[in-house]
Amino acid sequence: MYKALIDDIFSDSEGAEETTFPATDEDLLILTEKFLGFEIPSKVFLQAIAIADYDGAAAFRYVDNYLTNLKNKKKRKQKKLLVLGCSTRFYNN
Repeated sequence: MYKALIDDIFSDSEGAEETTFPATDEDLLILTEKFLGFEIPSKVFLQAIAIADYDGAAAFRYVDNYLTNLKNKKKRKQKKLLVLGCSTRFYNN
C-alpha cells in the first residue's frame, strides 16, 4: 500500500518540471525574422536572445507577446485620432 502511495506522489504530473532547451541557430534566425518590419528597442531584441540562450520556447513566447502588445498599442493610437472636417455653416456669407 505504501509503495502505491509513493508511486502516486512521484508520478504527479503537476509537480513535474518542464525540460527547457536552448534555441538552435535556426530558431534564432526565426526569432530575428519575427522582428523584421517593426521598430523595436535593441534592449528588447537582446532580451529575446538572452532568453533563447536557455529556453527557446520562452523566447518565442516573449517575442510573440511583445509584438502583440506593440500591434495593440498602434491600433489604440489610430482609434484616438480625430477626423476634423469643415462645417458648411461657417462658410463666408
